Amino acid sequence: MLNSITYSTWNDELVEQIESKFQESLDVLKWSYEVYHNDEIVYACSFGAEAIVLIDLLYKVKKNAKLIFLDTSLHFQETYDVIDRVKNRYPELCIEMVQPEISLTEQKEKYGDKLWETDPNKCCHLRKVVPLQRELSGVKAWISGLRREQSPSRRKTNYLNKDDKFQAIKICPLIHWTWKEVWQYILLHELDYNVLHDQGYPSIGCEKCTERATDANDTRSGRWTQFSKTECGLHSH
Repeated sequence: MLNSITYSTWNDELVEQIESKFQESLDVLKWSYEVYHNDEIVYACSFGAEAIVLIDLLYKVKKNAKLIFLDTSLHFQETYDVIDRVKNRYPELCIEMVQPEISLTEQKEKYGDKLWETDPNKCCHLRKVVPLQRELSGVKAWISGLRREQSPSRRKTNYLNKDDKFQAIKICPLIHWTWKEVWQYILLHELDYNVLHDQGYPSIGCEKCTERATDANDTRSGRWTQFSKTECGLHSH
């Protein structure tokens, strides 16, 4: 099962063979860190509920794994608080706070005040997509906590995905997990999590664009509620 795969050597048949041997999320993570060196793979972490589970699993496999958080400077204080708690719980993890190249002041001067209200796609591009492109330019693979249950656009996500946007392999170990299973794991292992989850926020992004969920059956129904937008652009082609 130690077949390495990169964006340029992607082969559908080989990927299918690799995936067929995965029994659980830990298998996916073990394979990932056996075939990619630590400087060739990074976990782009949101520090939401799924991320808390994935961090705990990842720590069992690679204690000094590299995590990056796209710090837009617009996140809830509760998100920064849980990051601090995670750092204390898993001290060997390498957690990097990745900043956009453009500050909020510069963004205001160039694009106008409150860009997230006038053009949220542009705001996400500047503060999330561009920074992630920069971080992924030197790696072969990146890990994400996507689950198929989260939204229609994510239902075809596989364990291993050819990411054309960032020209890397996107690895998603939690694709088959349900929301209920995520919380069973968090509570069973008494993991730290963002307290906003207890206040009606199943999906947490930037404070300016995140509200309480409006649909109990749609964890992302509180995101960009004033727009026909469901993704920040990291996981769309």
